[in-house]
Amino acid sequence: MRIVSAALLSTLLLPAFLSGCASKGTPVQTAQHVDLKRYMGDWFVIANIPYFAEKNCVDSIESYSLRSDGRIDNWFQCRKKSFDAPLKKKATAIATVQDSSSNAVWTVRFLKVISTKYLILDVDPNYQWAAVGHPSRKYGWIFARGKSLPDKTYDAILRKFASQGYDTTKFVKVPQQSTTNPR
Repeated sequence: MRIVSAALLSTLLLPAFLSGCASKGTPVQTAQHVDLKRYMGDWFVIANIPYFAEKNCVDSIESYSLRSDGRIDNWFQCRKKSFDAPLKKKATAIATVQDSSSNAVWTVRFLKVISTKYLILDVDPNYQWAAVGHPSRKYGWIFARGKSLPDKTYDAILRKFASQGYDTTKFVKVPQQSTTNPR
């Protein structure tokens, strides 16, 4: 009787489980290759799907520096609510490349205990902008080397996110003051 009950239960639950997996859609596709040396440096956050650390931020900057051990120092700084507020480091982390064939899949570790995936979905051939996401599609960032992007470029990047299943209505532009000096 137990065997029949277990078989019946698995027959009923398996389709429900599999349909739950299918509803997540296909995995997020990353860039084919990222030149890590060219990716390093300061990136202005042009837009994002904000999470708690980025809410009310202006003049946001993500910075990356390749370490001698192959990992990547990562820090985020911004001004809170006003261009007159001081530019402060809000978070520091260490990233590790998880897919060395593309260099587009990273694990970023904060406080040595919290880690998250970092996916470089696309990067400009001249490394002037980047689209960064997360497997859940709940987080996304548009970075640029300058403090703004042409509308045509910004819209094209949003279309790239949309093609990957992101809700692009959740992206919010981050105000950037023209006189901010990183670090």
